[in-house]
Amino acid sequence: MSADTRTSPPEAPIPAFDQVLGHPRPLWMLFMTEFWERFAFYGIRWALVLYIVAQFHGGSPSGEEPASRTYGAYLALVYAAAIFGGYVADKILGYQRSILLGAVIMAAGLFAIAMPDLRMFEFGLATIIVGNGLFKPNISTMVGKLYTQADGRRDSGFTIFYMGINAGAFLAPILTGWLAEQVFGTSVMPAYKYVFIASGVGMLVSLVWFWFGRRQLEGIGLPPPERAGVQNVGYVALGCLIAIPATWVLLAQLGATALQYVLTAMFVALCVLLLAEGVRSGPVARDKTVAMLIIFAFNVTFWMFFEQAGSSFTFLADKIVNRDFGSFVFPVAWFQSVNSIAIISLAPVVAWIWVALGRANPSIPQKFGLGLVFNGLAFLLLMFALSSLVSEAGTIPFWTLFMVYVIQSVGELCLSPIGLSMVTKLAPVRLVGFGMGGWFLSTGIGNNLSGIFAGYVSGETGMTTASALGGYTFGFWALVISGGILLLVAPLLNRLMHGVK
Repeated sequence: MSADTRTSPPEAPIPAFDQVLGHPRPLWMLFMTEFWERFAFYGIRWALVLYIVAQFHGGSPSGEEPASRTYGAYLALVYAAAIFGGYVADKILGYQRSILLGAVIMAAGLFAIAMPDLRMFEFGLATIIVGNGLFKPNISTMVGKLYTQADGRRDSGFTIFYMGINAGAFLAPILTGWLAEQVFGTSVMPAYKYVFIASGVGMLVSLVWFWFGRRQLEGIGLPPPERAGVQNVGYVALGCLIAIPATWVLLAQLGATALQYVLTAMFVALCVLLLAEGVRSGPVARDKTVAMLIIFAFNVTFWMFFEQAGSSFTFLADKIVNRDFGSFVFPVAWFQSVNSIAIISLAPVVAWIWVALGRANPSIPQKFGLGLVFNGLAFLLLMFALSSLVSEAGTIPFWTLFMVYVIQSVGELCLSPIGLSMVTKLAPVRLVGFGMGGWFLSTGIGNNLSGIFAGYVSGETGMTTASALGGYTFGFWALVISGGILLLVAPLLNRLMHGVK
């Protein structure tokens, strides 16, 4: 068995930051920067498919399928772009400048989609994708650089940062939904452009917050002196200008089906590279790599159905869920906040359960299996509602969709928090970065498939009770069978992981 004999470079010294509530002061600046970026990102999530149908398909239900496919492709490319954004920060621009440039590009894209023109809308989405690729992976990296590897507060710091993500994701749909349906429009005719404008303003707040707050970082995230020249910013900005039309081709010209072939080819090539490196590194590394790649495949299935939240569930809420509470109609947008409420409320409970189980704490494959099963149970509830709880008006009770989001959130807590940590433990030592790329790509592939599946649920004539029941029944069986298989093979995968917990 060959071993990696390289020695790790000495860990860079960390400045003596002022402490606020037991953590380095810059953590709170990064918390608010991420809060406003996630506000911008999730502020448009609920509105995208509804806007596409209303603006570019004249409100015809036949527009639901192409809207869902566009949404899925958009999410998939957001994840794919994160791979390249991390590389740019590592090798060319540094983290601070990548975040600032990404924020500028993202804000431009958000304002662009507010213009009622299909081509401008598509280019705006492509611009958001490129900007998010520079911003999202690098803001998280900055949090890690505030602590040494041995600092016991490191995990707690990431937990606080994660709360910033969910706080932004919680507030955004409430505010943008209120602006669209109460201030500038109605529930019948929402003013979607104000959703996009408000999100663009949120992104500008994130930009300004980081611009002034980055002084607190005391040089962390700056490029080394040999790459400190502003010409690198120009080069990357030019590369982004080239990347935007290339992204537009993938998003709007190839479409979800062709994009699936592209993403799958990238994923297969990456898996071959990882497996070859694992084989070269010896039997233990090979086994760990095999286990990781198998889990990647199940990760695709999870996100394919979880991401119905922004596509088919939105149409379900708009057309089939009874949202009337007397004189008050629960806005469609507010369903998007349920996941964040559930994550913030249930994350401590789930974490406590894992600790309380002690030696019986489920392994990584078992947690992934439980995540799939809980996701499947959410679809089981929809099956029950659509088959047994449909009113004479053709609607299902409000509480059913609300609880679907809650149950899915439990599944997310079983699976998502351990994904990146799993990669760092199982990927070949020399290719951990590519392992992260595999995680992002598997998630992106699942997101693209989510749009294709949502299009199937709506069909050519738009979502009906019957089409939703048929589609979600398939979702239930796909998730529960996948989760059951993973739970059954978990002992084998545990052996392949050679003690990794």
